[in-house]
Amino acid sequence: MQKYTGTKTLYAKPMTKAEYNTLRGWEMPVDEDPNEEGYLVEYADGGKPNHPDFLGYISWSPKDVFERSYKPCSGLISFGGAIQALKAGNRVARIGWNGKGMFVVHQKGYPTGIPCNKQTADAWGLKEGELFKCEPYLQIQMVNGSHSMWVPSINDVLAEDWQIVG
Repeated sequence: MQKYTGTKTLYAKPMTKAEYNTLRGWEMPVDEDPNEEGYLVEYADGGKPNHPDFLGYISWSPKDVFERSYKPCSGLISFGGAIQALKAGNRVARIGWNGKGMFVVHQKGYPTGIPCNKQTADAWGLKEGELFKCEPYLQIQMVNGSHSMWVPSINDVLAEDWQIVG
C-alpha cells in the first residue's frame, strides 16, 4: 500500500462508539466495545456541519487516533496553512501586521498570455495588444488601498499568526 499525507479542516466532538452507532441508526457490533471513546467527525466538504442539509461526510474516529492526527484550531495558522488558504481562493493576513486592512491574495497570473495595454507594452518593449505572459504570484493590499506584488519576509514565513480574512 502507498503512504499518504493530507491536510483537511473538519469539525469533531467527543462521542463513544455506541453513541455513534445510535446516531447512524446501526446496531452495535457484539464484538466491539460500546464505551470506546472517540470522536464524531464531520468533514466540511459542503453545507454547514450539524445542519440538516449538511452535504459533507461524517465518520467516527477512535480517541487516540484522532488526537494524534488533529489539533484544535485557534483560528490562527502557519505560513504553510496560509499558502493552502491562498491557493483555495482565500485572503490571508497576519495579526502581527501593524497596518489595518492589509491582506494577501494569490493571483493566478496569465500563463497563456493576455493582451497588454500601452503602459505594460511600453514598460516591457512590446507592442500594445501583444500577448503578455505572467506566472502566478502573491499580491498584497497595502494600508492605503493600493496593491503590490508581494514576497514574504523570513518573519512572515516563520510566523504562526496568519488568519483567513473576509
